[in-house]
Amino acid sequence: MVLSRFWLVIFISSIVFVIFSLFSGNSYTIDHVLNGKKDDPILISEKYIDQIPAFIKDSINKSEDKTFIVNRDTLNADSTYVYKNKVVKIFSGVQKSDGLLPTCKSTLLDLILPLMAYLAFFCGLMELLIISGVSEKLAKVLSPVFVKVFPSIPKNHPSISYMTLNFAANFLGLDSAATPFGLKAMESLQEINPEKDKASDAQIMFMCLHASGLTLIATSIIGYRAAAGASNPADVMLPCIITSFIGTIAAFLIVGIKQKINFKSASLVIGLMVLIAAIIGLLMYVNHLDLIGKNYFTSNLSALILVGIIVFTLIFSFIKEKKFTDANTTVYESFVVGANNGVKTGVTIFPYVLGMLVAISLFRNSGLFEIISNWIAFAFSNMGVNKQITDALPVAMLRPFSSAGSRGFLIDSMNTFGADSMTGRLSSIFQCSAESTFYVIAVYFGSVNIKNTRYALQTMLLVDLICVITAIFVASWFF
Repeated sequence: MVLSRFWLVIFISSIVFVIFSLFSGNSYTIDHVLNGKKDDPILISEKYIDQIPAFIKDSINKSEDKTFIVNRDTLNADSTYVYKNKVVKIFSGVQKSDGLLPTCKSTLLDLILPLMAYLAFFCGLMELLIISGVSEKLAKVLSPVFVKVFPSIPKNHPSISYMTLNFAANFLGLDSAATPFGLKAMESLQEINPEKDKASDAQIMFMCLHASGLTLIATSIIGYRAAAGASNPADVMLPCIITSFIGTIAAFLIVGIKQKINFKSASLVIGLMVLIAAIIGLLMYVNHLDLIGKNYFTSNLSALILVGIIVFTLIFSFIKEKKFTDANTTVYESFVVGANNGVKTGVTIFPYVLGMLVAISLFRNSGLFEIISNWIAFAFSNMGVNKQITDALPVAMLRPFSSAGSRGFLIDSMNTFGADSMTGRLSSIFQCSAESTFYVIAVYFGSVNIKNTRYALQTMLLVDLICVITAIFVASWFF
């Protein structure tokens, strides 16, 4: 219910603001909101050639393509004058994201189809893990801890192994693997959900822990920083781990208090201590490496582990081939069945993702998001917050809505202020410290047709806020 209302508010307010801007004269056209593409110039006016300044008119006439670009202020977008059919079109600024119709197309072609391919492959592997008995053994090993965190889940339930693989993939920055494992976990949890259209306690806990984004190897962030010319691309790795870890603990405590979980359980404390020890051990190892060593380690560890999972699954399935025979199937046929289920899951979540991304597209292109973010930045600056921090806030604000959008702001902030600036580093921490909340909600709950997400959205947004505040303190401490 909350998600539905929030979606309606974003959608309707954006449309109202677009119409108001058009009739108030603040916008010349709304075509870019519907048909424009990201980074396209925005049309702000049209004039007859005799109505423009003489020096621009002369420059247009001398130009072979009848185009003239004015660069008066290097801090702002250029104005471009294009002469065609007796009219000079004036463009200024660029579009922040794809318009409504291109978003519909790109959601299918650039997001859902690749996601379906990932789902097909990893769901095929999951089917092998299930039939070979690996998932059952993993669930038995981890049940003592998981039944404390998820008391409504029966001991040794298959969802435990799926959630474990999802968390592990997230820790290692393996987004392409984390999503299929997570969707499989949601499907498994849905099987024991007594109210099929309402999120269960276990599903909410899983979603909030997943969305808190605990990442040990921030491979993509390191890559972006290296491309931007950072002197030490991996210098944000420790702040990212600390921020995402605090966000994960906050999510666990908030949901745990709501669900009245026993935090004093010995198995739970031991599990938490093991996780903390693993993080500290990793940090100590990475910290003693030089720059090349850090880059080599972070770029190869995740890939090696993913390859290791694939190889282990195939070899173990071959060893346990008799189990496949007993199930009246083969290893390959089981993989195909699992892959087919992955494709079906991709088809199921498409409408949910489409609806959310179209609303976000309208929100950004309407100009409403920019106004709100400017207000918040202005409020923070008046409170005495460092300008380098307020310059990074657009990344934090857009992150819950769109990973691609916030990534664009991240790259822009590093290009504008420098990858080694406080703004560039803080933007990097914002980007890797949490998930895209609304996208995750749409994908995961949409995959099992849950309409009532209960308190999941509010909790995830609160955790996002905690991550933002933590990132600011951690960045100020380190840099």
